[in-house]
Amino acid sequence: MSAPNQNGPAVVIENLTKRFGDFVAVDQVNLTVERGEIFGFLGPNGAGKSTTIRILCGLLAPTEGKAVVHGYDVATEPELVKQSIGYMSQKFSLYDDLTVEENIDFFSGVYGVPPEKRQERKEFALKMAGITDRRSSMTRLLAGGYKQRLALGCAILHEPPIVFLDEPTSGVDPIARRGFWDLIYQLSAAGKTVFVTTHYMQEAEYCHRISLMYAGKMIALGSPQELREGLAKRNSKYESPTMEDVFVETIEEAEAARK
Repeated sequence: MSAPNQNGPAVVIENLTKRFGDFVAVDQVNLTVERGEIFGFLGPNGAGKSTTIRILCGLLAPTEGKAVVHGYDVATEPELVKQSIGYMSQKFSLYDDLTVEENIDFFSGVYGVPPEKRQERKEFALKMAGITDRRSSMTRLLAGGYKQRLALGCAILHEPPIVFLDEPTSGVDPIARRGFWDLIYQLSAAGKTVFVTTHYMQEAEYCHRISLMYAGKMIALGSPQELREGLAKRNSKYESPTMEDVFVETIEEAEAARK
């Protein structure tokens, strides 16, 4: 077992490529993400976001290139990668037919939380989700925002240093969405690295940096401010572009370059 580099970047990707037959899903991606960073993946369906995340989570082996997560190589040490991350899928991943507390107990076992820490971590998850007084409630009875907060709490029961969130606020109201992002900021402030995929342009503004992907390639990288300023410089019709402007124009530029 190799020891992770606790002081290095959270994620390092070098010339990462993934092919499925003749189809190139991820094409020569290079990226370094620092610890404590909130990093956003943006792009249309089929851009390569989900495939890249599946590789980083140790679920897919790259065809070419290299990816290191928390000091572990995803190709040769996928099980160690999985132990170092938390993952929350786009669809609600908990069990509706269990109580809140039963869900937490179940995922504590799945993630190997030591028995002596399980009660402490359970109380943490309940408090973070704001449902301490509803621990005996059936999970299906929770409102969408509370379900998402509970799902996040369960995903980090084992205190992983890196968390992957796939469309975490899809289908919840704006107030619940804002509250969920408060939790993401708390994780970042505690030194956790958070990867987020989102199709909400406003949420892209909350990330420290953003990668815009299209046709498997990373076509833009930077902070929201850097990306907006870059568009304003290369396209005079934009004085104060929004992230939606950046998203649409950058993809159109990439599409034109391919033709």
